[in-house]
Amino acid sequence: MTPPRWDLTHVFPSLDSTEFQNATEKLKTQLTALEQFLDQHGIRRLAPNSATPADFAAHLAEYIEQLNATLATYSTLSAYVASFITTDAFNALAKRRMSEIQMLGVRLEQLEVRFQGWIGSLVEALPTTLAQNAHLQPHAFYLSEAARQSKYLMSETEEGLASELSLSGALAWQKLQHTVCAQITVPFERNGQVEKMPMAALQNLLREADPDLRRRAYDAELAAWETVREPLAAALNGVKGMQSVLDRRRGRADALHESLDQGRIDRETLEAMMSAIREAFPTFRRYLKGKAQRLGHTGGLPWWDLYAPTNTSHAQYTFAEAEAFIEESFGRFGPRLAQMAQQAFQKQWIDAEARAGKQGGAFCMELPALEESRILCNFDGSLDQLSTLAHELGHAFHNECLRGATMLQRRFPITLAETASIFCETLITDALLARVTNPQEEAAILEAQIANANQVTVDITSRYLFEQEVFTRRASAELSADDLCEIMLRAQDASYGEGLDARYRHPYMWAWKPHYYNLGFSFYNYPYAFGLLFSLGLYAIYQERGAAFVADYENLLASTGQGTAADLAARFGLNLRQPDFWRGSLKIVEKQIDRYLAL
Repeated sequence: MTPPRWDLTHVFPSLDSTEFQNATEKLKTQLTALEQFLDQHGIRRLAPNSATPADFAAHLAEYIEQLNATLATYSTLSAYVASFITTDAFNALAKRRMSEIQMLGVRLEQLEVRFQGWIGSLVEALPTTLAQNAHLQPHAFYLSEAARQSKYLMSETEEGLASELSLSGALAWQKLQHTVCAQITVPFERNGQVEKMPMAALQNLLREADPDLRRRAYDAELAAWETVREPLAAALNGVKGMQSVLDRRRGRADALHESLDQGRIDRETLEAMMSAIREAFPTFRRYLKGKAQRLGHTGGLPWWDLYAPTNTSHAQYTFAEAEAFIEESFGRFGPRLAQMAQQAFQKQWIDAEARAGKQGGAFCMELPALEESRILCNFDGSLDQLSTLAHELGHAFHNECLRGATMLQRRFPITLAETASIFCETLITDALLARVTNPQEEAAILEAQIANANQVTVDITSRYLFEQEVFTRRASAELSADDLCEIMLRAQDASYGEGLDARYRHPYMWAWKPHYYNLGFSFYNYPYAFGLLFSLGLYAIYQERGAAFVADYENLLASTGQGTAADLAARFGLNLRQPDFWRGSLKIVEKQIDRYLAL
């Protein structure tokens, strides 16, 4: 059975349908109304001393209501078009529609900058204003954060120019990276026949049992990146160069500054987590060397064996089997999670088929106007892909818990974006371990879980170090493809150490990871580690409290857009600024590694 493709026909019939065009015109009308509203009541004319406090608060509440409606329209249109872009890189109409929506997105961004600058100038009056109107109270956190972040804005004219130039600057580079990576196919010999494989399908071969197949897939992948390294290096330079200029002009302390604010954490929290991860490197290296020995290597593990199965139990799942197992496992946690998963499978929310033109990896996106999600993955029947599917369904459950929230209330930080997804992964792993019948099966399950934890801590650290050095060096000069490969290999050496064979690492991890090419989301790497370790800490509490934990957990997910990471963690008595919390989560992984190596 071929894995399913998602269905969005009840969102709009097609990209050239009347319904889609009407929604686009609606967005234009909404944007114009917001612009006129600000011109009439907002930044240029309205201030607390030129209107009664009640009138001022009423105007602010009206603007927030209109902004939420506009954001819902824009986000739904963007997600709909992205569903074509990410599954068919050859779709010219989708690219044109995306360009049109992005131009409207620039107008929306400019409106938000105007509004944020205005709120920042009235920060002292904000508490009084919030008290004047009950409709503003649900958005108190958003308004306070907007005021606080306003000091990192350029002038309104400069911010407007930056938004417009991003279309032909960083966004153009981002599109180039996506198009190159999605369209590349690699000639590969398998079972006596040569086929042109999409990159995502080729990368999936690194999880196959045949060592020769894995080695050849690794060689073919690196050779393929060699052919496109120059345009991808140019794209990365373009994005990071523009980001560096904007950070400097906005008064940011460094490239990491905005990321920390987006994550709603401070440097003390990040350092506490990263120091705990560094302390755990010897444990992960012990795992890597133990796995290398099982696979017949005398030193560290070569890259092509990072995800290799190490035993004779090679569990494979049809998509129908994965569906049934996930629904059953989620049901043991709570009915709301199980019902959401059932809806996702039955209503075709999932695009799981690997094919040419489709983006690699996996993600979940929200369709806010319908209160639904859509999930992309490249399902191949492996334990890893079963876990990935559960991970993305966790994101969908996070969206489910935000049902009824306004768009501004849904803006949770990147650090908490992985909480529900990794929690669901852990649920699946425990369910698999609970039904294990022999040591070989147990080792296979643990292997999948530990390999993922290794990626989310050790490999993520290498990506974090890579991005740090890229930003530092890009500030003074462009970086060549050789430079980028050199930085990546050095970062991998610092994190993996002797756990990897130094001859066979992956110098082109910078080329295909889309996070590096996203303007405004620098350092989208450590949030994955944060999500893993924070989620494991919550999972430990769940194991202690059982069913009594579920409602508190769902409330936490529903509140992620309305508080800092530290404040939300404090609900469960967790102190994120202390390394001990992070060490405790890593101890859970260490126990898994000890058990795995003992089998």
